[in-house]
Amino acid sequence: MGRTLIHNVRVVEPGVRVGPGSVLIDGRKIVHLIRDENAKVEADERIDGGGKRLSPGLMDVHTHGIHQALYERSPEDFAAAAEACVQHGTTCVLPTLYKVMNRKSLGLLRELTAAMKAVSTCDFPGFHLEGPFLALPGAGAETLPGDVGLLAEVYEACDGQVAAMSISPDSKNIIAVIEWLVARDVVPFITHTAAYPEQTQEAIDAGARHATHFYDVFPVPRDREPGVRQCGAVETILADRRCTVDFICDGVHVEPIAIKAAIAAKGYEGVLLITDSNIGAGLAAGVYDTPWGFKVRVRDGDGARHSEHGWLAGSALTMDRGMANLFKWLDLPAEQVWAMGTSNVAKMLGMKHKGVIRAGADADLVLWNDNFTAARTWVAGKCVYQA
Repeated sequence: MGRTLIHNVRVVEPGVRVGPGSVLIDGRKIVHLIRDENAKVEADERIDGGGKRLSPGLMDVHTHGIHQALYERSPEDFAAAAEACVQHGTTCVLPTLYKVMNRKSLGLLRELTAAMKAVSTCDFPGFHLEGPFLALPGAGAETLPGDVGLLAEVYEACDGQVAAMSISPDSKNIIAVIEWLVARDVVPFITHTAAYPEQTQEAIDAGARHATHFYDVFPVPRDREPGVRQCGAVETILADRRCTVDFICDGVHVEPIAIKAAIAAKGYEGVLLITDSNIGAGLAAGVYDTPWGFKVRVRDGDGARHSEHGWLAGSALTMDRGMANLFKWLDLPAEQVWAMGTSNVAKMLGMKHKGVIRAGADADLVLWNDNFTAARTWVAGKCVYQA
């Protein structure tokens, strides 16, 4: 493949700086970050970035689909989703499954796992299983009590390719599930919960240190004392600095003030961007078919909505639009905002070579136009998209 130098760019070092420089790639890795614009560097190929920003690729840990692809529908959807993701500057994704974590679907899980492993356009390091051990159904999730036996069967069907699993602290037998996941380096996400503080704290202490689509399906638990506002999972998670949170940053699912409150409690390092996207995400305004027996309507600045009834039917967000929203809403240094879609995500997952630009890191990079659209995207040193 040879050595490629991307020069004349403003290099985004998440959490550190955004400034002039160049990046040298050799094979799948970054071998040198050069901050001196006048430094002489030998390379087989030179790419002039035209003064654009060069960032690590965005990382989405909660997404069910994009464009017209849905991860749990069929193996064929993985390749289509991968091509769509890199168009939006997303290079690392946890394909999120919702309805197929059961014994009837073990064969399908094996097929989906094989399809996920075959993709090279985008990096799919493992599934995010949203359920089935959840306390509240939300948009129709399973609500089973914790069952380590079922979990082991699902994990085996996925050939161990599970990076995260969403659970609820108020699900029966959930602590055994959390401990089983932590022992296998699977990150437990808290969600779909009306847990009391004691339940939430027990789950955190057992190893559940991240909350996904925070504020969405996190209702206040039932009052214990009339006239006293009851605290629940939201307050417990915000109060524990070990916990990180992520938000659907479309301006529809969560008020921006909630994101600002989380940053005030945790600092920028503790807040992540996700899409929770579904069919329709990243598409032009219009009405699109789904496998759920209804159509969704997509409009700019809105979620995907049931075409007849108007209720939310998932997110139509892509990561590039989420980043643009964060820059519009937050008064923070640029390098801190960039971290919410890159290095913060990688740290939460324990991926030391993702989400950063430095020697030894994976060469997953995006060259950005001024309007937060991707001009070029690289995955493992290979250019997989050029506008």
